Amino acid sequence: MARKAPVTDPAQDAPKTGEPQHAAAGLPALKHTTQIAAAQMGLPRAVKTLLKLNQPDGFDCPGCAWPEPDHTHTAEFCENGAKAVAEEATLRRIGPEFFAEHSVADLAERSGYWLGQQGRLTTPMLLDEGATHYTPLSWDDALQLVAEELQAMETPDQAVFYTSGRTSNEAAFAYQLLARQLGTNNLPDCSNMCHESSGSALVETLGVGKGSVSLKDLYQADLIIVAGQNPGTNHPRMLSALERAKRAGATIVSVNPLPEAGLERFKNPQNARGLVGGGTKLTDLFLQIRLGGDLALFRALNLLLLEAEEKAPGTVLDRAFIEQHCAGFEEFAAEAKSTDWAEVRAATGLPDSQIQELAELVRKSEKIIVCWAMGLTQHKHSVPTIREVVNFLLLRGNVGRPGAGVCPVRGHSNVQGDRTMGIFERPSAAFLDALGKEFHFEPPREHGMDVVQSIRGMRDGKVRVFFAMGGNFVAASPDTEVTEAAMRTCRLTVHVSTKLNRSHVVTGARALILPTLGRTDLDRQASGPQQVTVEDSMGIVHASRGALKPPAPDLLSEVAIVCRLARRTLGPKNTVPWEDFNASYSNIRDRIARVIPGFDDYNAKIRTPGGFALPHAPRDNRSFPTTTGKANFTVNAMTAPEVPEGRLLLQTLRSHDQYNTTIYGLDDRYRGITGGRRVVLLNAEDAAEFGVAEGEFVDLVSEWQDGVERRAPRFRVVLYPTTRGCAAAYYPETNVLVPLDSTAETSNTPTSKSVVIRLEK
Repeated sequence: MARKAPVTDPAQDAPKTGEPQHAAAGLPALKHTTQIAAAQMGLPRAVKTLLKLNQPDGFDCPGCAWPEPDHTHTAEFCENGAKAVAEEATLRRIGPEFFAEHSVADLAERSGYWLGQQGRLTTPMLLDEGATHYTPLSWDDALQLVAEELQAMETPDQAVFYTSGRTSNEAAFAYQLLARQLGTNNLPDCSNMCHESSGSALVETLGVGKGSVSLKDLYQADLIIVAGQNPGTNHPRMLSALERAKRAGATIVSVNPLPEAGLERFKNPQNARGLVGGGTKLTDLFLQIRLGGDLALFRALNLLLLEAEEKAPGTVLDRAFIEQHCAGFEEFAAEAKSTDWAEVRAATGLPDSQIQELAELVRKSEKIIVCWAMGLTQHKHSVPTIREVVNFLLLRGNVGRPGAGVCPVRGHSNVQGDRTMGIFERPSAAFLDALGKEFHFEPPREHGMDVVQSIRGMRDGKVRVFFAMGGNFVAASPDTEVTEAAMRTCRLTVHVSTKLNRSHVVTGARALILPTLGRTDLDRQASGPQQVTVEDSMGIVHASRGALKPPAPDLLSEVAIVCRLARRTLGPKNTVPWEDFNASYSNIRDRIARVIPGFDDYNAKIRTPGGFALPHAPRDNRSFPTTTGKANFTVNAMTAPEVPEGRLLLQTLRSHDQYNTTIYGLDDRYRGITGGRRVVLLNAEDAAEFGVAEGEFVDLVSEWQDGVERRAPRFRVVLYPTTRGCAAAYYPETNVLVPLDSTAETSNTPTSKSVVIRLEK
């Protein structure tokens, strides 16, 4: 079976290549930040806006979820954060005249980069059934149309309510409340595609599906292992924290199939040493692992620690911690001792000496943190991998004490807060009980659909209305052609958005674009200017206050859209004071405080500069709300991706000029790639073996057990120092290669970091 190749874009199909860089930030980052901010916002507006970014009296970055330090710098932002703000605070506008000029068919031929560069959306727009162009309509008519479609459903489960991580706590709480008052738990979110594997593993082993460390812990650590993560591009402010940790004496180990400039050396643009000096060398030991080999690496480390303890009892493992706070140690240890070194070598591609060198660093370190991101979470065996990471930390008591713990680094601002607010298709009974008690209704108890299940549901005709609060669902999801066909089966697709993206041109029978305020915009409601709150990657909740004049006078906030829609839709089912919620977001926070643990005195706490930390039992007092009441060691069978002869294992990844599906430009400065995105990074020996040369163009063809051929055409070969047998290319262009049904065990996350492909000239 073959699937039609997607349309390509000449603007992205002519990349040029140069030498990869070996340091991140510095003067080039400062120069590029200034250029992009001035081009989008104008220099005076750019200065005014950026000086409020990540400040206690300002707004939270709409990019990554890295936390702010206790004492913020005047310029508390990174290059990519500035790009994210420039995209949102741009002076460019899209009004009805734009949509009159461009048909949906025309827009569908444009690249995501071109669509995003057109500017901020200003007017609700409707694509009616059979129409060729979007046309404007009033807010009342737009919300009434959605309400009527929701009311016309045969069951509430015919609606899917998707959420992007940018949504504030207040909007997320109101949004999930609307869905559950309607009667469904169909609340998929972007976590399903990224850190769901982390949450699944951490809930099972530690009882809390979040990281256990703070910035202060990073500064106190002896050893920091950064696995499957590229901070230099995905969350550059982490480099400042690693630099501070390094200067305090920490050893840093990087585990990655690709050398990443930011982890090699960091030139901090906030000081002279970074701007004109050599910066700070960050990585002390680089383990260039095969894709998907991390489970085998941590299994091997755990074996070496157990063997060292047998040789010198009482000197390696934290026996007191294990006996007092852990369960399942004996079963875990028996499995670890059965580890086959031949399997470890095959899975990791690492020499024994490097693994032993890391084990020696571990034995010398009292306080250890493991940080990770998508490189660990998007494989079939991701949940067992992260469980094995937890095993590794438990052995030496590195959970629940200063300078140690688990650090899954969330890639999207407030994606963690949305989950805390109840954006989850599988809510706990305790949460539903509290929600029902507070609002006097019986929430639905049956689990809803996650992202993959929602696509299957649409494909199979089970979904009538798809409603997206932010994000770019079509471009972010796997198996692009299947996802697009699934979206087209819906009766109505609705996207609450700040800017145009691919999801607006792949529609149901009817489609709505509802423009909304961004983080940078002043949000004024009946009670006056509003503030919202967000939760960062380390569980700190703080306020965010926009100050810019909105792009259009009648633009609604996400909270206002949800509240007005709920009042129209629910009718007699309505037990929520939606009008009060819309008038003052403090009223929403009062209700959150009564429903969700840790948010007592919510409105008072957010007046504290820097916000407040949510409770985390393993971190705070070494108590573990698991099924056993203890931290659980787990047994994880050795596994790694299997790659047939003549094939490669592909990981999808970001360029430096993008944030998730938002493309800021066509350069990847750190990897030496300019002017295009359709590149595939190959090891030189692999390229020679497959008979392709630098600069040649190849099709990437994925192979999976369903026998369907998925093809991404015309990618330029770039010889790059990646691990043998492993290739890399940018998403969303390569999401077409990720099979919908190829997902991680337990978490159901798409396996975007281990796609078996062949190359065709």
